[in-house]
Amino acid sequence: MQAPERVKDAAAAPASSGPRGAGLFPGPSVGSPPTPASGGRIVVDVSGKVRRPGIRHLPSGSRVADALRAAGGVRAGADVTGLNRARVLTDGEQILVGLPAVQAAAGGTAGGSGSGAVRAGPAAPVSLSTATVEQLDTLPGVGPVLAQHIVDYRTEHGGYRSVDELREVKGIGDRRFADLRPLVRP
Repeated sequence: MQAPERVKDAAAAPASSGPRGAGLFPGPSVGSPPTPASGGRIVVDVSGKVRRPGIRHLPSGSRVADALRAAGGVRAGADVTGLNRARVLTDGEQILVGLPAVQAAAGGTAGGSGSGAVRAGPAAPVSLSTATVEQLDTLPGVGPVLAQHIVDYRTEHGGYRSVDELREVKGIGDRRFADLRPLVRP
């Protein structure tokens, strides 16, 4: 195993890779580029405020910055201060860009604003009118039983016309509603 390469005056690196880069990503990653032969490929989901969100296939050893480049870069105005762009990616993870980090459910790691590497819920608001029990289960504080109650309410009432109707679901009190409100839509 080799020692990592020394970073030679990273502050002197160019701040932009082009007119639309706006200083968010310097050119290639610092250090050795990932090599597919050393471990194959990984699949990550890049979501949030990037130009082309979606699933990206990258060489093993890729970093968050590489995934952001593969997604077309970060959109102007997106907050990336809590995003560790030097972190090495793992297969199956989700990188959230410019979205509030969500406390934990079983899911991928978030790379969005906040701590930069927390377990995450959904990247976009979950639709109460169409989400499955499994999708609702990814919300913080919602387990399979409560997710089923949310679906049962939807079935009995013909859908959700507003997020406030969530208060009427068995098992959702004021505190849980306050946590869920920004994460869902009717």
